[in-house]
Amino acid sequence: MPSRRSSRPRAAVVVTAAVALLLAACSPGGGTPSEPTGEPVAGGTLTYASGDAEPSCLDPHVGGNYPQALIATQYLESLVSLDDDGEVIPWLATEWTESDDGLTWEFSLRDDVTFTDGTPFDAEAVAANIAHVQDPATASSTGYLALAKIEDVVAVDDHTVRLELSAPDSALLESLSQVWVAMESPKALERSQEDNCAAPVGTGPFVVDDWERQESVTLVRNDDYTSPPADVEGTGLPYLDTIVWRFIPDSASRYAALQSGEVQVIDNAQPDTIQSAESDDAIEELNAPRPGAANRIELNSGKAPFDDEHVREAFVRSVNVDDGIQSLFFGTAERSYSPLSSVEPLSLSEPDLFTVDTDAAAGLLDEAGWSERDDEGYRVKDGKRLTLDFPVSTNQSIPAEQSLFEQIQADAKTAGFEVKLHPLDLSSWYGALAENDYNLVSAPYTKVGPDVLRILYHSDSITPAPSGYFANLAQVADPAVDDLLTRASATSNTDDRESLYEQAQRIILEGYYILPLYDQQNHFLHSSTVQGLRAMPTVSTPTFAEAWLAS
Repeated sequence: MPSRRSSRPRAAVVVTAAVALLLAACSPGGGTPSEPTGEPVAGGTLTYASGDAEPSCLDPHVGGNYPQALIATQYLESLVSLDDDGEVIPWLATEWTESDDGLTWEFSLRDDVTFTDGTPFDAEAVAANIAHVQDPATASSTGYLALAKIEDVVAVDDHTVRLELSAPDSALLESLSQVWVAMESPKALERSQEDNCAAPVGTGPFVVDDWERQESVTLVRNDDYTSPPADVEGTGLPYLDTIVWRFIPDSASRYAALQSGEVQVIDNAQPDTIQSAESDDAIEELNAPRPGAANRIELNSGKAPFDDEHVREAFVRSVNVDDGIQSLFFGTAERSYSPLSSVEPLSLSEPDLFTVDTDAAAGLLDEAGWSERDDEGYRVKDGKRLTLDFPVSTNQSIPAEQSLFEQIQADAKTAGFEVKLHPLDLSSWYGALAENDYNLVSAPYTKVGPDVLRILYHSDSITPAPSGYFANLAQVADPAVDDLLTRASATSNTDDRESLYEQAQRIILEGYYILPLYDQQNHFLHSSTVQGLRAMPTVSTPTFAEAWLAS
């Protein structure tokens, strides 16, 4: 008789946003690796330098941010993956079927995989992982929202698991490909959260060996590795003995370390260093823009003054984003006019909505009652200045982006908006969002596929996840958008999904709830001695499973 384990939490617990971990949450992106120049060489230590904030937990179930995904890709694996064309392919699950009503999914699992603590990977392990993500005590954001429709998990037999949903979920396979819901040892999950955060146990090519806080994480080779995704053909993986994952916040220091050979790979490469590296034969670039949402500024429509569409459009029409991107990013970023990344096939782009028109902006503000100016040139209404608070996460916004925000601030002042930029560390930034203490915010979010629109713009997402983070920062509460995104989530018909997502994007864009900027940047620079490096076609994180060091 199959065992049944409910994965639905009984109570919701909201944790303060100060401990929330979410930087992220994307569709097939990935980057094209350079062609290897010889046969793989086994052994060696690769040093990676990250400019992202050091995770406070190495378990991506907890919170669910992009820095976690970057490192966890090296030691955790998912049920399914994507190929370079965005098609779902086997990984820890070999095949799957969906019921006619879309409420039941059955997965066949690999029978030859073991977690690195010796625990077998089986149906009960899948149930334990889904329960862990959905447990409010885990304080998950990205994974919690991705798996929200899974109501029960049934272990049919050791290597067959059935997921029973509360409603059809056309994005389920895309969600299951993400590292934020990757498989961890159920035995390890029974430990305290502190212990599991320090050294999650997976089935991946590397194992967490040591974590020296504020310095580095050491990963060592999994000698018993057997389970790469279906698009990997190499044998004897992984080739590397060790990865030292260092945290170097300063971009100039990271690049200098790469140039000197102190490290072999860096992330968060800045536009000027990318341009400089083009003339250096010893350095190569892996450009892997994240799928899902584009980088954008959210306009908080949940409170004044952006509860007035006229004011939202006036702000958007008054700022020149194009010139800022051209002058600050040296050709490494292209302007977006869509809620979705350019790598998303269903991305709708509407450039005409975002042309600068200062006269139209002035007329809209007059119409909204902001017709007077004070001595400093700012618009006023009923004696109150037209002021916008813009908290900026210095952990997430690269220097070029922060400079872009300053240019937007200057443009908006000409139109009469006072934009107050508040540079904040990650914890304080989350706190500002939790207190609804913002009018503008730039918040990257990565989730595979166009269903990211439901996470970001359905009114349900104004309610915080257990971590305390809520994803609908524009606070869009439009029944028409809710209906479109709910129906898109429930249908597997390709044409219907495309039409529904297009209509939803059009409402979001035409309502001026967001100011699109550019794709979420994912530039990695690496020594030419690093061979076989590629970005996962899921959330565009680099994987070192096939990487090796040439002499």
